[in-house]
Amino acid sequence: MPEALKFEEQDEVGASTLEVIAKADKFNQWMYQAIKPYCRGKVLEIGSGIGNISRFFMQDQFEILLTDIRKGYCKTLETNFKQHPCFLGTEVMDLTDPNFDQKFAQHLGQYDTVFALNVIEHIYDDVLAVANCKKLLKQGGQLIVLVPSYQKLYNGFDKELGHYRRYTIPLLREVFQKNHFKIIHKQYFNFIGIFGWYVTGSLLKKETIPSGQMALYNTFVPIFKVIDKVLLNLAGLSTIVVGKKTRSN
Repeated sequence: MPEALKFEEQDEVGASTLEVIAKADKFNQWMYQAIKPYCRGKVLEIGSGIGNISRFFMQDQFEILLTDIRKGYCKTLETNFKQHPCFLGTEVMDLTDPNFDQKFAQHLGQYDTVFALNVIEHIYDDVLAVANCKKLLKQGGQLIVLVPSYQKLYNGFDKELGHYRRYTIPLLREVFQKNHFKIIHKQYFNFIGIFGWYVTGSLLKKETIPSGQMALYNTFVPIFKVIDKVLLNLAGLSTIVVGKKTRSN
């Protein structure tokens, strides 16, 4: 695993990647649909970025607080969503802040659902990150985490995006279990994406996601959804685990 990276407010690769993915509306909706069955009540999103998934929650009338470690993204979110009645605001939130309990006291134990999509792989201490997510949940609340799958797929994309690792269901489940979550769901997501990630990132050695490739992929999402169902989500570019908070420690 790479050594801990120094945080930088400017994130050119991450920002450009979010902009490319923002145009993939079918893909973003598919990801939202994958986690929606496990969402309820008052929601907090970790790592909202520019709101690619956030907007679907508001469209479905979920009250949601949007958070990100970067102030710039929070300003963008505020601008884009401040008029929506389900928007609860933004918070600059670092899941590894040593003063997490004091700094975010007003948010502890306040949410029915907390979710982090493509976030935990950016954090050196993933067990601590999930522990702090748990503190934000009400008793019985649920944490949804989506992360990249399979360390063998780690390539230039991952390095440029600041990923420390990729996961499998057993590895991510272990992070949840160290924090005493009850696992209520686990699956892989986006099987066909494995081939695009491997060819473009590992074979062709690209370091950023080509916008044309993402646009083409987005066109065929309805077919890729069917393939995932046929394969029973037993393999995929992403790993999803959902856990319920059944105890406070």
